[in-house]
Amino acid sequence: MFDFGIAGYRPAWLTDRSDLARVHGDRLRALAGRTLTGVWAVWDLGDDEWFCDCPVLFDFEGEQVEINHQKLGDLSLTWNTIDPTRPVCWPGFDLSWRPEPIGDLQALRGLPLRAVELLEWTGEDVAQGNVDVSFAFGTGRVTVFNALDENGLSFAPPGPDQRRHPLH
Repeated sequence: MFDFGIAGYRPAWLTDRSDLARVHGDRLRALAGRTLTGVWAVWDLGDDEWFCDCPVLFDFEGEQVEINHQKLGDLSLTWNTIDPTRPVCWPGFDLSWRPEPIGDLQALRGLPLRAVELLEWTGEDVAQGNVDVSFAFGTGRVTVFNALDENGLSFAPPGPDQRRHPLH
């Protein structure tokens, strides 16, 4: 199993929304009310940009959820397995963990989480059925979505082709 150059990381890939809710729903739901204390992403030091193939870490007062997409529909959620103070060793790349590397993430740090939603893509294309994880705060939102074999981040509300599945 490929560990993305991250010591201790063992992705657990799921594709079905109901499986994701069954396996992770209680734990995701329990994040509501907790404060977002940090977000970590891997940074490509050579290109000075987010390396979106690696998981994104969201820390809610010591409970860290690690979100990663691959292929067209694979989503892995893991919990408290990645230490962002340790190096990322992916041959051919100069990578490092960086806290809140994107300004919109910095604006969410320190806010209490209101809700977690699984967003299901309903568009009539090859991405139909993809599942994304969305965190809603009082004054903003962040969604980690499948950007066709890598992670993407959105700070906008769900669009018309996304069916919301609130976890409450």
